Amino acid sequence: MAGDLQDNHGRGDVPSSIPRIHPEGRKFGLAVLGVSLLAAWFAWETIAWPLAFLSLLVFAFFRDPERVVPQDDRFIVAPADGKVVQIAEVEPPREMVVDDGSGIAGLAPVPVTRISIYLSLMDVHINRTPIGGMVRRVVYIPGKFLNSDLDKASEDNERQHILIERSDGVKVGVTQIAGIIARRIVAFAKPGDTLGVGQRLGMIRFGSRVDVYLPAGTGSYVMIGQKVVAGETVLAAVGSQPLLEGVSQ
Repeated sequence: MAGDLQDNHGRGDVPSSIPRIHPEGRKFGLAVLGVSLLAAWFAWETIAWPLAFLSLLVFAFFRDPERVVPQDDRFIVAPADGKVVQIAEVEPPREMVVDDGSGIAGLAPVPVTRISIYLSLMDVHINRTPIGGMVRRVVYIPGKFLNSDLDKASEDNERQHILIERSDGVKVGVTQIAGIIARRIVAFAKPGDTLGVGQRLGMIRFGSRVDVYLPAGTGSYVMIGQKVVAGETVLAAVGSQPLLEGVSQ
């Protein structure tokens, strides 16, 4: 059950293998299914069956499985399912740095490690918090809908910045980025909300990318091409800068 404690010594139960459907997606799946049933009622089988199959795909896209979230203050976990497509030293987005009038400082204007995760249509699209803390900023930026695999997607595409601060002052930035197909970025959290690590933060519909800005002095635990799981995969440990190498095979 959700909220049960599990550990690496064998304690705990295996989460259900049947994921729930997030409420954001139920209305879309039910709408397509309703049209399918209506077509079946009128014996329009050539339309009814494809629509029924499409409704299953919609429900699958909006699946929201339980995750086993590591409970260690050192760890920063992946906010999204997908493939790591870029790891780079960059300056944080201006919107996460400049004074926003709230009196709360943003990220420092110094280069940090940015990990970019690409979500395909087959990945779970529910985004989760990489650390536990208070949501300090949610900034929506209109933009283009370029291929989210491209480097310039971080600066040119429609996106939403979310800044989270722990009680000890550690800050992590998350940017939800729209892609060619994705046209809707949804945030579940708002400034002032306090969230635990791995809690649901938002979602992007139909293919996208999520960037994570690690704290200064913190390096990546994951590698280019690696698949990560939201709320479970450890992206980094605060203050640690390991050199890790992998081999494709």
